[in-house]
Amino acid sequence: MSFSVEERGRDNTADYRLYFKNTEGKYISPFHDIPIYADEAENIFHAVVEVPRWTNAKMEIATKDPLNPLKQDLKKGNLRYVSNVFPHKGYIWNYGAIPQTWEDPGHRDGDTGCCGDNDPIDVCDIGSKVTIRVCSRGEVIRVKVLGTLALIDEGETDWKVIVINVEDPEAEDFNDIEDVRRLKPGFLQATLDWFRMYKVPDGKPENQFAFDGEFKNRDFAIKTVKDTHSFWKALISKKTDAGELRCMSTCVSDSPFCCSAGEAQAVVDSARPYGAAEPVPSSADKWFYYEQT
Repeated sequence: MSFSVEERGRDNTADYRLYFKNTEGKYISPFHDIPIYADEAENIFHAVVEVPRWTNAKMEIATKDPLNPLKQDLKKGNLRYVSNVFPHKGYIWNYGAIPQTWEDPGHRDGDTGCCGDNDPIDVCDIGSKVTIRVCSRGEVIRVKVLGTLALIDEGETDWKVIVINVEDPEAEDFNDIEDVRRLKPGFLQATLDWFRMYKVPDGKPENQFAFDGEFKNRDFAIKTVKDTHSFWKALISKKTDAGELRCMSTCVSDSPFCCSAGEAQAVVDSARPYGAAEPVPSSADKWFYYEQT
């Protein structure tokens, strides 16, 4: 199973969009149409790379747009670039989401005591930057789940699932969160620090975590992913109120939101044509320094 992407609009502008196609060339939703599993028997999941490692543009699956293309998040009308909090340049992993998952804002998690953040569940691919290339924006990779961190973001549960690309030459050495701690010493602490501090340059307080910032293991993480898949199933079958979310799908044939290839084509045709990128603002390269807590 393979996927491709098609750019519309101009990169580094609010009209930029990245649409997805399947092997047949049909436009699809990365939220709803890419299967959650690459290999269900082995618990290998698909993940959509939204933000390649070392980059700053806060790209995300546009859950409230038809076909859910990738687009850059806006903050107070301005394009959002994640700040560089020393010593970390941009995102320190290939960052993305697992398709066909949904953190239900109507469900209060029994462990965190908070409701979901209304998005697909996030992943941080920890593959080595030396032995495997940095992923491309919109790339669909196959990943092993190793553990998870429970970020509490402005009162909402926002799981960060730690994964490794199965194509990474080191992947066979990583099977649980303790393998990360043993083989990449300091990486989990760096991940915790990154999520704690990344909004501080915007004038917000440090983020908080459930479980006192403890990373939960593989089994816990896989159960969490599967729970969010169950919430997504209720969403796509209209058993849960979608609110402002767009559930347009071309491949989930039993969904009331399923649309024709022609309807999907019309969505893409309505987007601005692809054009030359605007430059990244110099502010995206600014560094911020804080005392370690």
